[in-house]
Amino acid sequence: MIMKTRTLSRSAFIILVLMLLPAVLASPNQKTVYVAKFEGVITSYSVDQFSRYIEIAEKNNAEALIIEIDTPGGSGQAMQEIIQRIKESKVPVIIYVYPPGAIAASAGTYIALGSHLIAMAPSTSIGACEPIMGYASNGSIIKAPAKVRNFYVAYIKSLAEASGRNVTAAERFITEDLSLTPEEALRAHVIEVIANDVPDLLKKANGMKTKIPVKGKGYVTLNFTNARIVSIEPSFKDEVVRYISDPTIAYVLINIGILGLIFGFLTPGWHVPETVGAILLVLGIIGLGYFGYNAAGLVLIILAVIFFIAEALTPTFGLFTVAGAITMILGGILLFGGGNEYLIQRSTFSTLRAVIIAIAVMLALFFAFGVSAVIRDRKRKAQTGKEEMIGEVGRVVQELNPEGMVKIRGELWKAESKTGERIGVGEKVRVVEVRGLTLIVVPEGVSPDEKKEV
Repeated sequence: MIMKTRTLSRSAFIILVLMLLPAVLASPNQKTVYVAKFEGVITSYSVDQFSRYIEIAEKNNAEALIIEIDTPGGSGQAMQEIIQRIKESKVPVIIYVYPPGAIAASAGTYIALGSHLIAMAPSTSIGACEPIMGYASNGSIIKAPAKVRNFYVAYIKSLAEASGRNVTAAERFITEDLSLTPEEALRAHVIEVIANDVPDLLKKANGMKTKIPVKGKGYVTLNFTNARIVSIEPSFKDEVVRYISDPTIAYVLINIGILGLIFGFLTPGWHVPETVGAILLVLGIIGLGYFGYNAAGLVLIILAVIFFIAEALTPTFGLFTVAGAITMILGGILLFGGGNEYLIQRSTFSTLRAVIIAIAVMLALFFAFGVSAVIRDRKRKAQTGKEEMIGEVGRVVQELNPEGMVKIRGELWKAESKTGERIGVGEKVRVVEVRGLTLIVVPEGVSPDEKKEV
């Protein structure tokens, strides 16, 4: 019996060890690959987004960071800042043109060539990097001058040379506006991998060496065996900015905003057109990418303060207050972000978001009722001396026939009945005029112009 019990205990112990062994062995050395997504035009906001992705991967000591991109290009300055951030990354950054149908055009191509590894999904494209200065009023493209063009040719060639990729093809991306399919790019040694999805990418890139050195590690051989995939989702502010930073949407917002301001100034007193116009105009300017997230948030907060002050100075029945609260909340979200931000973590932001909304509401109420009341009181015409007595109500203490004495504010005054009629002791009278030190009064409830009946 004792032998049988010992055998059962030993078996149970072995089973428990076998169950816990995988977790014990896997946890300390678990390799993690972070996967993030970037869509839309590259602006100054994109720099913050790429930096956030890289910092999250660095903080968690990731094996690599894969950034799925689908972009038509964008700001040259922002593109250079992103490439510099990739070069300073302590983890390998893989640019993956995904999903099928996505493109990495113009600035997106530069970013890809500046990364540690490039992968493309089927039915995607890369290239078309000719720099432009914008669009003419008739919609035609304004090409960059020769010196700008030559700078970008030299820059893209240096990126290709540094990573050992095809320098000739890189130059043709600008000089001939060349675009390549995944198969063409792979044959031309522009990219390293064609993959259907992230698991396929990890399988094919496993064992490859990075094309440029990783900061502090040099050239790294990628090891994705049994790697765990963790997704980094775009934050709420990323999604908002992605939509308003679309050039078409930004242009429409600016024009509607200007029209709203013009219409509001032409129809004073309504205040709705200029309020909406101001908000749309600021959002459109923010969408053009001239600000970073922090600067954009501050711009919206400043606009909110302007709305609050306007509410205090102008009676709008709460319109400016509501506009101020909305812009204050939007500004707070852009200023601090949401999700796994490098400034504010998710757990902190959930509390911060409530604080932002609460403060916006309290400020709105304060300006709507408190400050506006103070300003209205200060605007009220000051009344002192004789004018201060007009309209005051007192009680007769010595019969007015027509003169007598009244008591007002605890003080005795000589008074005279305006109508000449007798007013008895104890009756209430109201001051309608002051002559020297004599108050001209009428019985309370009687119009000053009412005549005594004869």
